[in-house]
Amino acid sequence: MTRDEIYDHLAKVYLGKREGASPKKSKPKKINRSLLVINVVITLVIVISAVYGFTAFLTRRGDLKSQVFYALNNEPIRIAYDLNDPYPSTKTFSVTLPTKDVSKYSALNISLRGLDGAYPGIVKVVVTNQKDERGTYYIQNVGSTWQKASIPFDKLNLTDWTTVTKVSFVLEAWNVDFRRGTLLIDGVSFSN
Repeated sequence: MTRDEIYDHLAKVYLGKREGASPKKSKPKKINRSLLVINVVITLVIVISAVYGFTAFLTRRGDLKSQVFYALNNEPIRIAYDLNDPYPSTKTFSVTLPTKDVSKYSALNISLRGLDGAYPGIVKVVVTNQKDERGTYYIQNVGSTWQKASIPFDKLNLTDWTTVTKVSFVLEAWNVDFRRGTLLIDGVSFSN
């Protein structure tokens, strides 16, 4: 017996190989059309939403630049004040910045209100830069409800907005409605 005959004999015994039989051809599987349709629809939805999301992001990019802001506080700041004698006639609270370039922004935003019915009425806002220039703006009608103020930079008259170091809030005894109370300050930010 030759080696090929031995292999054929072993194949017959162990694998059940038949002589002269052609190998069985497998039939192609039937494709389930409903499964195919569902896969195509899911693929289209994913592709369309990805393209739409990407194009929406690119077209809204210009709008995002106009809404950029730099927040100075995360929670309301509570300032208790008493401007009656013998206390000083002014109360100042400052939010310091790490020498921030805010020249790319165009306004300072603030939300103010008095607490427990005692409100200041008028609050002086002072923005100071590294050159010790001071831009001053008075916010009027600060009452017991939140008042949002957006102060354009051109109203503050600073020449250098690249080195702003602090934003101060000043209460003056001769310029307030109630000489004793609490002022809440929130939403201090620079924006466009």
